Amino acid sequence: MFNEAELEADSKCEEPVVQKVNGFYRKPARTKRAELIKDLPVREIPCDIPEEDMFCDQCGAGLKLIGYEKVRDELEYIPAKLQIVRYKRAACECPKCKHSEHPFIKKADNPSSLMNHSLASPSSVANVMYQKYVNSVPLYRQEKDWEHLGLNLTRATMAHWMIRCSQDYFSPIIDYLHKAMASEEVLHCDETPIQVLKEDGKKPQSKSYMWLYRTAESSSRPIILYDYKPSRSGDNARRFLKDFKGYLHTDGYSGYNKLENITRCGCWAHLRRKFVEAVPGRQDKNAPRTAAEIGRDYCDQLFHIESELKQLTPEERYCRRLELEKPVLEAFWCWLDTVQALKGSALGKAVVYAKNQKEYMENYLLDGRCSLSNNAAENAIRPFTVGRRNWLFADTPKGAAASAAIYSIIETAKANGLSVFTYLEFLLMWMPDTDWRNHPEELEDLMPWSEMAKSICQNRK
Repeated sequence: MFNEAELEADSKCEEPVVQKVNGFYRKPARTKRAELIKDLPVREIPCDIPEEDMFCDQCGAGLKLIGYEKVRDELEYIPAKLQIVRYKRAACECPKCKHSEHPFIKKADNPSSLMNHSLASPSSVANVMYQKYVNSVPLYRQEKDWEHLGLNLTRATMAHWMIRCSQDYFSPIIDYLHKAMASEEVLHCDETPIQVLKEDGKKPQSKSYMWLYRTAESSSRPIILYDYKPSRSGDNARRFLKDFKGYLHTDGYSGYNKLENITRCGCWAHLRRKFVEAVPGRQDKNAPRTAAEIGRDYCDQLFHIESELKQLTPEERYCRRLELEKPVLEAFWCWLDTVQALKGSALGKAVVYAKNQKEYMENYLLDGRCSLSNNAAENAIRPFTVGRRNWLFADTPKGAAASAAIYSIIETAKANGLSVFTYLEFLLMWMPDTDWRNHPEELEDLMPWSEMAKSICQNRK
């Protein structure tokens, strides 16, 4: 990190290209720099000639402005600043009724606050969430940033903001997304440990788990949901997916066997990893391939075919898989039966894993929307594992549940091409005045795929 400037600096970095055209030089109409800054607002600084110099150096006559010439563009950084937004509502009285027994006063409507008697606003809470869960900035470091801006905002207050907002405003959104996910036909699932310090009946050092569920990458309504649970029991996934009936991509964890009414699809990336781990570290380049390398190459062949089928429709992919991949799979299983490996060795573990997972490993052939691997879930859970390196643990189950809700909103926003900060602010602005209890259909307008959300929160990159 200290040497990052020296390591990343590149004097050969691409600059706008100058072309020679018919004897003179000109720049392309749209350079890389122009494309980079095309969506940024512009503040123009006119450089005028002093009034006392507005005369012709040749004849002394007064000069007349004919226009401005563009000199250069610079990128200006505007530091964050704080200000108080004070809501004032109008109060009007009836002059006729003023002196009667029933004076009449009408007051204007005003937006509901996020939390009563609190300074919390949609933008301030969204910023705390964005910094912690997108930029992986712990609350104690955010506390210093707020202090530099002139406000003594404690980490306890920020934590309270996040927990309250996730419970009051994000929970209904998560429930709506959960129901929408249950209607999908292809899902991915994964889980990763999390340490929760103050959990009833458990030591602080014991493991809890963050479960992840996501729709297929081909889904028209991408949804990514995190679900905090105190254990790794497969009952957690069974309860979460009780209304789901379709194809579920998972790794080899046996807990997923508890799920009912689903077709489980194994992960060839996990299987390939087992064989890669068994490849000898040092080997003569002319030596014959080892069994581990042969197993790895079978997996690579499947992934190579998949890459060529990526642009096909699900129906076309289904047919081509049977034509191209089915023979590779049959050859792999026949070869696997001939492999003799030491029990407990890396190769032995790879062989045992493959044989134990065989009944799930070919299920992806049943539908062109299914995937060869569970990489979609692993990629979706990675932001959580990266953030965990910075904040290390959750203090309470409430905090872990709040983290799950916020991560769900953030990753779903990303999957739908929305600006994360803008979508967080958007939800926190609209949810306090949304009557979702009596009219749950109103939540559809707040979903990340809705036209309203897209028009306001679309990522402009």
